Amino acid sequence: MLSLHGVVPKSTTPPTTARAVVNDIYRYELRLLRDRYLVGEFSKQAYYDKVVEIRNRYPVMTILTRFWTLDV
Repeated sequence: MLSLHGVVPKSTTPPTTARAVVNDIYRYELRLLRDRYLVGEFSKQAYYDKVVEIRNRYPVMTILTRFWTLDV
């Protein structure tokens, strides 16, 4: 799931670190979208729809980090 966002943590990477990286990417995408909206590239409603699209691409952000590891 993380690899979809270009994040491939090692087995030694703490879940909080991996989440922070994904969060930074997520927020970066939202900022780019906001900048595009502010220059008038699309309407406010289209902006809202695009924000929802981005949120839906990051379901991992809704998972608590304590559940980011697998006990194998």
